[in-house]
Amino acid sequence: MENPPDQTESKEMMLPPRTRRPKGGLLTMPFIIANEGFEKVASYGLLQNMILYLMSDYGLGVVKGQTVLFMWVAATNFMPLVGAFLSDSYLGRFFTIAIASLSSFLGMVLLWLTAMLPQVKPSPCIASAGTNCSSPAATSSQLALLYSAFALISIGSGGIRPCSLAFGADQLDNKENPKNERVLESFFGWYHASSSVAVLIAFTVIVYIQDHLGWRIGFGIPAILMLLASIVFVFASPLYVKRNVTKSLFTGLAQAAVAAYVNRKLMLPGQSDSYGCYHHLKDSELKAPSDKLRFLNKACVIKNRDEDIGSDGLALNPWRLCTTDQVEELKALVKVIPVWSTGIMMSINVSQNSFQLLQANSMDRRLSNDSTFKIPAGSFGMFTIIALISWVVLYDRAILPLASKIRGRPVRINVKIRMGLGLFISFLAMAVSATVEHYRRRTAISQGLRDNATATVNISAMWLVPQYVLHGLAEALTGIGQTEFFYTEFPKSMSSIAAALFGLGMAVANILASVILNVVKNSSKKGGVSWIEDNINKGHYDYYYWVLAIMSFVNVIYYVACSWSYGPTVDQVRNDKVNGVGEEEQEEVVKIN
Repeated sequence: MENPPDQTESKEMMLPPRTRRPKGGLLTMPFIIANEGFEKVASYGLLQNMILYLMSDYGLGVVKGQTVLFMWVAATNFMPLVGAFLSDSYLGRFFTIAIASLSSFLGMVLLWLTAMLPQVKPSPCIASAGTNCSSPAATSSQLALLYSAFALISIGSGGIRPCSLAFGADQLDNKENPKNERVLESFFGWYHASSSVAVLIAFTVIVYIQDHLGWRIGFGIPAILMLLASIVFVFASPLYVKRNVTKSLFTGLAQAAVAAYVNRKLMLPGQSDSYGCYHHLKDSELKAPSDKLRFLNKACVIKNRDEDIGSDGLALNPWRLCTTDQVEELKALVKVIPVWSTGIMMSINVSQNSFQLLQANSMDRRLSNDSTFKIPAGSFGMFTIIALISWVVLYDRAILPLASKIRGRPVRINVKIRMGLGLFISFLAMAVSATVEHYRRRTAISQGLRDNATATVNISAMWLVPQYVLHGLAEALTGIGQTEFFYTEFPKSMSSIAAALFGLGMAVANILASVILNVVKNSSKKGGVSWIEDNINKGHYDYYYWVLAIMSFVNVIYYVACSWSYGPTVDQVRNDKVNGVGEEEQEEVVKIN
């Protein structure tokens, strides 16, 4: 006789299987956004006042100090390309962000130690009565520690910034959700909004702490924030969706360029037999490359099908034979380079914030004559961010709806017009900067302050606000416009390149800004005094700004030529098609597109 089944076992068999919570979703957003936000507060908060720290504690002159900062910002903007490559090809986004967060934290700790330990920087000068002295120059080891801190922070930014947005989208991207596109759109909006808030906090709170509580606390708080960012991000590891690494788009572009060079002596096939001579994937819509930039088409020409193509239909040597898709992606990149290069001059203008800080530091920063509160010199950059955010909101919520109502149909300003307008406003910003500096310097000399750079000139620092606002409008029009231009002109597979190009432009701009600064410094020296001096009352920063203004105006002309030679954008072609349909269908087509 068989024993009856155990009642406990029977109950367990009747229970439904335990459902595991799916990974990703909105629950992961606070951890990812907090990590990015803390990193921005920390890094931007350190940068704003750094020229003052280098000049006061390390004895660096304004030119050498600014050159160091130019190189640091260039590295910070270039490293995201490396971070994106490592993330896509080897490490994955989670591990890239985690390692980068640790690197940023270590860099900020090193920077904090330079403020805490007197022996790691030059000793301050103590002058005896009736004698003059100068602080000893920083030693190689002291500068090596400082530069190591900058390098670690740049490496951290290079891993966090290109991956956080994509990693957050991975958590929400669900093709089965009918509202998937709206969810992603909302995430992108909140992500950029939180980034802007983080930068505002850096420009106000962190800068205020550095001005009033000193470098030790001012550098310590960003390090603590970065530690919190690292802990918060790693703590939520079990909740994340972690995509497997794939072949990097950078590798595909490099393979297409190398293959085109290797096959440069090949003859292109004729029009009649072209479809059988070009290598393409089975599911690709591009059976043959386009006629634009035809010299690159040699990268996908099949010389010998048995020797070039494997049994799986893939190239045996991808560095000698590429697909038509790879060639067209490379063409898209090459085609936008001239337009991309026009944004470099605007980035050069924006990168002059250290000189504007010195100007603000020498002016009356009170809100009114009766006020005792002074706006920190490093906080004036917040007017650029406020102007940028204000334009985005007004453009999206007021200007476009009003224009659409007046015209009786949906209206949007073409992206090439917006970019050109932004470049012209950037020129105006430098012209205003030169005019204001001329007035500030003339006032300082009239008050007998030519040899006293630390004295406060009796002129309100609010005169600097218009140039900051113009820089913000220029970034909103050209910076955002360029990113939108790249996204619409590139294939969807190149969205990561579109995001990285603007940062690369900033990196190139800071390197060129360093070259321009040193050329102006050396070529303008007369009687031992140049336009760029540590004492801004002795120098002629207004002349330096006029040089940048003239270069900016020439750049506007260059942009007009590049825009004309580029031809119609994807949006323009789409609008032409829309204009060709009936009025009843027009609004529907616009909504669909």
